[in-house]
Amino acid sequence: MRFQAPRGTQDVLPSDSYKWLHLEATFRDLVSLYGYEEIRTPTFEDTELFTRTAGETSDIVTKQMYSFLDKGDRSITLKPEGTAPAIRALIQHNLCPPGTVTRLSYITPVFRYERPQKGRFREPHQFGLELVGSSAATADAEVIEVTVRFFEAAGVPDLFVLLNSIGREACRQGYSEAILRFTASFMADQPEEFRAKVNKNPLRFLDSKDEAIQVLLKELPPISEFWEEDTRARFDRVQKLLTAAEVPYRLAPEIVRGLDYYTETVFEVHSSYLGSQSALCGGGRYDNLIKELGGSDLPSVGVGIGVERTLMVVEEVGKNPQVPAPDVFIVAAGAEAFEACHAMARELRNGRLKTLMDLEPRSMKAQLRQADKAGVRFAAILGEDEMAKGVVQVRDLLKGEQHEVPSVGVVDWLKTR
Repeated sequence: MRFQAPRGTQDVLPSDSYKWLHLEATFRDLVSLYGYEEIRTPTFEDTELFTRTAGETSDIVTKQMYSFLDKGDRSITLKPEGTAPAIRALIQHNLCPPGTVTRLSYITPVFRYERPQKGRFREPHQFGLELVGSSAATADAEVIEVTVRFFEAAGVPDLFVLLNSIGREACRQGYSEAILRFTASFMADQPEEFRAKVNKNPLRFLDSKDEAIQVLLKELPPISEFWEEDTRARFDRVQKLLTAAEVPYRLAPEIVRGLDYYTETVFEVHSSYLGSQSALCGGGRYDNLIKELGGSDLPSVGVGIGVERTLMVVEEVGKNPQVPAPDVFIVAAGAEAFEACHAMARELRNGRLKTLMDLEPRSMKAQLRQADKAGVRFAAILGEDEMAKGVVQVRDLLKGEQHEVPSVGVVDWLKTR
């Protein structure tokens, strides 16, 4: 039997892994400038962690989670998103005592059972940020700005933010009641499963991609008519901060996000370069989540970024990094120089030069073919004559030039070039 990767997963081959490494380094370097520290959480968690945070009626819980009973009859779930595990760890290890602010980042696989298609997998990967301990509008603006700066650093053009606020409990309650009243006649003809989901959380109605529903929603009053006064003032402050940071944004009342734990600010980052499929990622504030999970009453805001989606966009805009070629290929000009070539390889690698050489003594012609195939710029040739003189013949395979370089200075000579 010939095995293949499970449906909805992919192997990242050496020809592509450098793109992942480059994007991960871009993310880590950028968020570290803002003080975010990396956290790594287990691949699986107690199922209840996700049913309590994502919402029992969410698509993630009802349709997409990989859940199973372990050998102790405990219900375990492969994590479908990164926020809940990060917050569980923050509570468990007391990473954010009241009165402090904690900034966390992560890069993690997540698992969702859904129909695979281009850019959508059953084991996708996420970049994530969680800023915990501040209710200030500056925290919202910071997470949004960091997210936009990351996409800029990755090379994605024409960025803008879709911004909304879904208010606090009184706002969401009033707006939910308005949705149910406004859609009552439409809902009467809908399947029981859909009605149950909307009744449990009427804001989910706004997530629907059904064209008939979208037409109906155009007549629905905007959620801004239900905002509390402090929510309105806070949202105005977020907008002023984004303007000051030169982060382009548009107000988008239809943005509510698909998880039950969001409160107040919600956002998505888009690129107009991508046309109708412009969405890159989304996030928002979740002030009640930590308390609901048994922790302190800590306000929080975060974002989740799809790695595969970002890689697709970076490739589409032509910003993929070049494949990093080795620096040097050491050529043994005769079997008697083979051991000396190994010693030189160690010296070059200690000097942080990416160095290749053949594993067995072969002809110079065969070794140079390997160097050319590997895309190496320089071939360092060492034979009996060179060993006797204390030199190395360094051939520039790009220019076709050859230089005789003292062995003791070959590392510095190559580094300068």
